Amino acid sequence: MQIKSRFDHFNINVTNLERSIAFYEQALGLKEHHRKAAADGSFTLVYLTDSETGFLLELTWLKDHTAPYELGENESHLCFRVAGDYDEARRYHKEMGCVCFENEAMGLYFIHDPDDYWIEVLPLK
Repeated sequence: MQIKSRFDHFNINVTNLERSIAFYEQALGLKEHHRKAAADGSFTLVYLTDSETGFLLELTWLKDHTAPYELGENESHLCFRVAGDYDEARRYHKEMGCVCFENEAMGLYFIHDPDDYWIEVLPLK
């Protein structure tokens, strides 16, 4: 049997849903696609889209989890390719104060979100 599949979404847990939604919109242009909330208010799921690929970033907020998430060595990361002037995007992210690592020799940098998830940023080309 050969399985055919496609990427659908990736989930991260966040401590402040509105702060995270605002960050992903400001830093990467993602918009809310849809959300689901538990009837008892115990969790909310918000799905963000880039409006191009169909891939969704799922932000999960858990009512009873108030402490920061333990991210281990933080080796897992998302990666986005940005259109337009890559150096201008890097300057913008630096102004936001969210650039956490740069590797100029490889031509890439990372930003981090409010919960310290790392996001690699590459040029579109």
